[in-house]
Parts: sequence; structure tokens; C-alpha cells
Amino acid sequence: MVRLSDSDVARLESFIIVKMSKSKIPGLSISLVKSNGEVIYSRGFGFRDIRCGLPATPNTVYGIGSVTKSFTALSIMMLVEKGIVGLDDPIEKYVNLKLRPKGGTITIHNLLTHTTGIPALAYAEAFLRGVLGLDKVWLPLASPEDVVSFMRDAEEWAVSKPGERFFYLNEGYVLLGIIISKVSGIEYTKFVKERILKPLKMNRSYFSKEEVDRDPDVATPYIIDRDGKHVPSVFPYGVTSDGGLLSNVLDMSRYIALYLGRGRLGDVELVSKDSIELMEKPHIKLPYEIFGGESYGYGLVVYPNFLGRKLIGHSGSVLVHTAYMGYIPQDGVGVMVLANASGYPLSNIGMYALTLAIGQNPKNLPFIYRDEILSKLEGIYETYKSTYRVEIKRNGDFLLITYRDKYVEYTTPLAPEELREDYAKFYTINNGVETYAEFFIKDDKVTMIYERYKFIKKPF
Repeated sequence: MVRLSDSDVARLESFIIVKMSKSKIPGLSISLVKSNGEVIYSRGFGFRDIRCGLPATPNTVYGIGSVTKSFTALSIMMLVEKGIVGLDDPIEKYVNLKLRPKGGTITIHNLLTHTTGIPALAYAEAFLRGVLGLDKVWLPLASPEDVVSFMRDAEEWAVSKPGERFFYLNEGYVLLGIIISKVSGIEYTKFVKERILKPLKMNRSYFSKEEVDRDPDVATPYIIDRDGKHVPSVFPYGVTSDGGLLSNVLDMSRYIALYLGRGRLGDVELVSKDSIELMEKPHIKLPYEIFGGESYGYGLVVYPNFLGRKLIGHSGSVLVHTAYMGYIPQDGVGVMVLANASGYPLSNIGMYALTLAIGQNPKNLPFIYRDEILSKLEGIYETYKSTYRVEIKRNGDFLLITYRDKYVEYTTPLAPEELREDYAKFYTINNGVETYAEFFIKDDKVTMIYERYKFIKKPF
């Protein structure tokens, strides 16, 4: 049974506040939805606009980034069901772009699954950094057609034949948007609006600045600088089928409910159950593992071993807005999380919420387990009678051990090798020699053995 008790809500909200505080996220909105479209929890945290003191709400609009890719994939499946395109069709049938990576032919299926054989060309990264003023790189790609021109020589960048390896390729989803526009006879953004957003009554989901400017509840985009300060920024309009949609958690709850309903929400049916399940099929293994067996479907990531269930989801980021969508078909529950800055992974917050909703303990999530152990290890460590002192700080999944005195400071990274509740082992390379740091954890006391020293962590 899907539910959130009062204690679950308190636990979730405490977790969110702590992570927002540590990572400096200004504002965040979240919702949990059941397969019938019922929102069982929604709330905004923090500020949608710091300067004006405006709070984030469940209605606040944010960019959803690459979660847009599922809309693009869904649009393709709608066209496939009508017989207008085929998944095995070569892309050059629809786009004036002849790419033959390692002599192979790229199909629509390859674009959907990021299996073109071409590693990321980083158009989106350069575009975002340029528009946001983060880098000297300037890539003036104002339309999908500009991206096609940018890709003309991309087959020289290929590493494998199509279908053999996963390489996340934003440019591939730009091509899918072009295909949707060409075969439907209307622009991609209009297709999504008319065929998906309107039927699902997602009335506050937008692609254009003009639409967004008319909405009274939109999150100000922020960059968090190296000093932790919030720098107001701009939204990078111009991205479309690979990451350009803006929405809110309540609209997105209806969208998630469509997937939980196997292509249907109430009286609205957009695609068949078979199409939804084909989108959720693990077509290609991902080059990383969290729970084991992670794969990519069509615009969706498949986690087949999420606490004994299959979790479907996707993250999104345009740097100044971030997103996570996830749902568990078996339990008929989904989550949407949106924020107006980059910081703590919203996928972790979404998975934490889903874990509570299905009655499981979030401590069973590997990233929660890892976070708790690494947090225990941070602090000031001293040797016998305080003769020598170092500081240990966390940097992502690594630890940094720093020594400083009046004139010098040097830092050594420690990579994890083993993490347990009572013991942790890390390694580094010193002068070509592998060196270990061992941590022995007992209640609130932490002892570290590193090189020839024994250190004790000082109490706070």
C-alpha cells in the first residue's frame, strides 16, 4: 500500500532541508503521485526568489532539463503507433545528415537509446555555459538546424558502431525533434503541446519565454558560486527536444500518472501499454551501477534492482534548474522533484521519497548508507598529545586529508575501497606508492591509521 505517514513526512522533510542547506539549493518543489493521478504529497521548500523573499510552492515552474527527453520519446512512440515512422528507420530518411559511424547506419532506435556510437559532442554543455556566461566558449546554435550543421563531421568522432555502446548524446534527441516536426508537419514544441500537454491538462508547462513571462509563479534561476553565494542568472531558452520544457511538480504528476496508467490517465489514452513497456525496456546497459543492472530505455533510465522493484526515472539539468522524475510501476507511485540551482542530486531526494512511500527504510539506499559513513569521517584529527593535526573533508565520494601550517598547505585525495558502519578503508598514491588510510568507527569515536600515524578525531 502506497502511503506517507506523519512520521514519514517529517523524515522526508528533514532530509530535504538538511540537503538543501548543505548544498545551498535556494528552492525546491516535490510531489508524490499515485497511478490514478491522486497527488498524495506535495510541498515547496525554500525560495523561488531570494531577493523578493518569495517561497517555492508545488505550483512553481522550473526547467525540467533532460526529463524532456521522455516527452520526445513518447512523441516518437505516438508516431510509431500511427505507422508514420519506424523504430528501425535510418535517420537520413528524415534528416539531411549522413552519418555512418564505423560504417554503420544510425536508426531512430539508436537515437532513442543513445547507441549511435558517437560520444557526447557537448553542444548543450557549450551552449549552456555560453548563454549563462560561465565560459569563454560561444556556440551560436539558435535552432535544431544549427545543431545539424554542427554535427556534419560527427562520424569522425565515433568510437563504435551503432547499437554497440551507450554514449549519452543530447544531439541525438535534437535530431528526434527534427524528425517529429518533419513527419507531423508541425513544430516539435507545438506537437508536444497539442498531443501531450493539452490532453493531460498540463496547462502550466511551457517551451517559450513569452509563456513563462506571463506565469506568476516561476523560479528564479541561480548559480551557486565557489564561495556558496547565490548569483541570479537567466534561463537558457533555445534548447528544445533534448531538454527545453519548463513545468511544475503538479503538472508533472499528471504526466507520471500516464506512465503508471500504462499510457492512460482517466479518459485520455495517448499510447498503448505495449509502447510504454517498450520505453521502459532495458535496451542498453549503462556504464555505471547504483543498484545493479542499470540500463537505458527510450528517454528513460531503468533501475531493475531498486529495493526488489523496477524503478523508472530520468534526471535533468540546465545548470540553473534541475529535475528528477521517477516511478515504480509495481507499486503505482511516482515522484517529481524540481529545484532552481545545481547542488545535491535530486534523484537521491526522489528515491528517498519513493522508498518511504513503499514502506521501506531509506537507510537501505546505497547513497544514504555511504553519506552517513562519509559524514562520520569528516573532522579534525590529532595524533598523540596533539603533536600533529590534519583535517578531513568530504569531496563528493572522496575524502580530502589536508595539512596546513603558517606557510604551507597540502591536500591529499583519498579514494574509498571499503565502507562499513564500523570500518572504512581508503587509498591514495604517494610517490608512485599505494598508501592506505583506515578508519575504525565505534559510536562517536573515530580512529584513523594513516602512514606511520594514529589519529583520533576530535569531538565537535
